Amino acid sequence: MAAPTTLSDLLDRQIISDILIAYARGADRGDADLIEAAYHDDAIEDHGGTFKGPAREYVALMRKMLPRAPRMSHSVTNILIELEGDTAWTECHYLTFARLPVKGGKEGETVDSLTMARAIDRFERRNGRWAIAHRRLAWDWSQEMPTNESWGRGMIAPDPSILVRGTRKPDDVLYQARAEDMVKEAGQ
Repeated sequence: MAAPTTLSDLLDRQIISDILIAYARGADRGDADLIEAAYHDDAIEDHGGTFKGPAREYVALMRKMLPRAPRMSHSVTNILIELEGDTAWTECHYLTFARLPVKGGKEGETVDSLTMARAIDRFERRNGRWAIAHRRLAWDWSQEMPTNESWGRGMIAPDPSILVRGTRKPDDVLYQARAEDMVKEAGQ
């Protein structure tokens, strides 16, 4: 793999990295608009056996599923980008935490799941815009464990009810902070 040789290469890599990370934010915050923005209109999504078809259909499914999805957190790591003109091949790891209901379990019973998947993407720059043209996902491993949320054994917060918790759009602190800043700016 060739190292970036120009400032333009570095900027392209940063734009592509930002798209991969924004996709993860979209999944975590239930913001399907961020997921949709990662794709070209005619993109293909191959979600490693769980979905294969037009990305627009995948996004439509996400619009239905994400608002009621369990708590999730995606970390994007090992981003590797190979630029070839207006095409870029990428590989990145998505390490996902999810708190899931136990199938057939008692009401409110959960299990914590860690899953590693790799996204292999072909990005294309069209009319100056980088986006995914074809995504292929490979599931590498998954580990489930009983839920044991102690917040650092009480060191972070002896009373976890005081913690500001992440949630979905528009209720997450990210969207609230932006809305508050917009109100302040409008009042100036």
